Amino acid sequence: MSQYQYYEFLAVERPLSEDEQGEVQQLSDQAVVSDHSFVAVHEQDEFRGDPDVLVESYYDAHLHVTSSSTRRLMVRFPNTALDDELAEEYEVAERVEVWSSEEHVVLDFLSEEEGPEDPPSGHQDLLEQLIGIREEVLGGDLRPLYLAWLAGYGAWERDEFAFDTSAEDEAEPVVPPGLGQLSPAQTRLADFLRLDEDLLAVAAEHSTPLQESIDPTALGAWVSELPSADKDLLLLQVAQGQAAEARVEMLRRFNGDSAAGRRTVGELLDQAARRRS
Repeated sequence: MSQYQYYEFLAVERPLSEDEQGEVQQLSDQAVVSDHSFVAVHEQDEFRGDPDVLVESYYDAHLHVTSSSTRRLMVRFPNTALDDELAEEYEVAERVEVWSSEEHVVLDFLSEEEGPEDPPSGHQDLLEQLIGIREEVLGGDLRPLYLAWLAGYGAWERDEFAFDTSAEDEAEPVVPPGLGQLSPAQTRLADFLRLDEDLLAVAAEHSTPLQESIDPTALGAWVSELPSADKDLLLLQVAQGQAAEARVEMLRRFNGDSAAGRRTVGELLDQAARRRS
């Protein structure tokens, strides 16, 4: 039985050489390849590539959409700019995965439903709309990670066998500010991952408003209270060329220190159900 499959890869940091374009062209007879992109549409399982390998080797983002309800997004970051241990706090089994190579950290988001489904409208332009989350995460914005985490556990509302009951006691990761003020790319990500609007609204209740700029007085007071060992570690990261990673860690801890108590998966789902009724 035929199945519609849409594959797209995007290179942001480095264009592919002519030799590299020739290599990836061999992976699909249907592919349209340039130095920055790879697009292929199949009706059979004709794609001969491994998305993990292609992202690890060449591309900074990958989108896969099928008529059997699969939606997958992979985004690659320099490992000097995103701490894999930080990202792993947002993992959800089989739905949000984090993996590393020698030079990169990859976020792998997956949403699947039972039965056939038409691909999301405008999916041919979708990766261009979603790629904005890469710059947001690089800038210290953790909302895309939290949205993926929330959507991952939100699948439980549609599939009672998605998780073991022990997952109800799993605590949410740090709630980033601005969940009630999503960017266009984040709104598209939430829709792509089938994140329920009521579940998002409940989660946003513990999210502080997004500030255009951080209060330097509040940040300075917070930094002055940091233990000397923590300051030394952050300075060492900067000296080693990991300034972006140090910034992400500082902002995460700064915002997290003032966050409300963390809720469990069960509490979030129950509150969303009550809001919906």
